[in-house]
Amino acid sequence: MDLQLKGKTALVSGSTLGIGFAIASTLAREGATVIVNGRTQARVDEAIARITKDNPHAELRAAAGDLSTVAGIATVAKSIPEVDILVNNVGAFEAKPFQEIPDAEWQFMWEMNVMSGVRLSRQYMRGMLSRNWGRIIFISSESGLNVPGEMIHYGVTKTAQLGLSRGLAELTVGTAVTVNAILPGPTRTEGVEEWLKGLAAQKGVSLAEVEKDFFETTRPSSLIRRFADPSEVASLVAYVASPLSAVTNGASLRVEGGIIHSIG
Repeated sequence: MDLQLKGKTALVSGSTLGIGFAIASTLAREGATVIVNGRTQARVDEAIARITKDNPHAELRAAAGDLSTVAGIATVAKSIPEVDILVNNVGAFEAKPFQEIPDAEWQFMWEMNVMSGVRLSRQYMRGMLSRNWGRIIFISSESGLNVPGEMIHYGVTKTAQLGLSRGLAELTVGTAVTVNAILPGPTRTEGVEEWLKGLAAQKGVSLAEVEKDFFETTRPSSLIRRFADPSEVASLVAYVASPLSAVTNGASLRVEGGIIHSIG
């Protein structure tokens, strides 16, 4: 299927690793010009080199900057004044007991996961509306609906992303601009892989046993009973970013392996 992304420019925040990297790679493979973002130029350069190795014809640009800060947003906006597709992917997560989460960590999580999307959308949405075409996509989480007790601050920010996404969609009435949220489930990113290895070493068991136990005890409602690959999330994002998804707007789209029980 041709996703008709040639000639489109996409900024993927936090795209040097994990889901963001998979999204950047997939969009580039589909013909979009992709702006790769990370906190440092070195990490951005490394990610671009990895994408180019697999796809020598990829059209890539670099935009280093810490998007959890106003200064980082300003730096990226100065070098990238407009885009057709904005993927608000950058984010942080941490498992920590509620009573041990100080205000500073709540604030950091909010700035990183929510305000980055607020500021980037404010920067680029006006141009999309004036050109009458654009896509804004928030990478939320199933944790935005099933807020996990072991990382409440993370879950709260993911819920906020759903509200922000739907609210922004209301501003697109009668245009060819859409705003949607994607809800991944547990995904085997580099950070998750390290966490799994740590648990396996701590318990003296294999990675497979740790994964099996995770889905039996922590996410027992999963229908696929495994971690998703980042590329599986990226496939849905690429479709939503494309002109083919014109009537998908204001939606929260699940790619979480059936963890969420409700049908709404």
